[in-house]
Amino acid sequence: VQLQASGGGSVQPGGSLKLSCVASVSIFSDIIMGWYHQAPGKQRELVARITSGGVTDYADFVKGRFTFSRDNAKNLVSLEMTDLKPDDSAVYYCNSPDLLWTWGRGTQVTVSS
Repeated sequence: VQLQASGGGSVQPGGSLKLSCVASVSIFSDIIMGWYHQAPGKQRELVARITSGGVTDYADFVKGRFTFSRDNAKNLVSLEMTDLKPDDSAVYYCNSPDLLWTWGRGTQVTVSS
């Protein structure tokens, strides 16, 4: 399975970004998907996840700021990030929390003034 994340960039605090990730898997619509991030020197951690039916769950540190969505027809998940904070700076990855495929490259998000 290939996981291709995109949409990262550099923004100022309070800014917004929308990340996307495409998974090359035939059973995508049946799979719970997650967005993770990893900051330098820290472990990779789950930021949010979404069920096959679109039910979402968020880590406390992003609740109310991030929105996770999916388009099963396109094997696509998206993460809309608003009110970004410097602590959100990290490489962001998508993966299945249940299956944990080989990690893709991720996409870098940098929040800095």
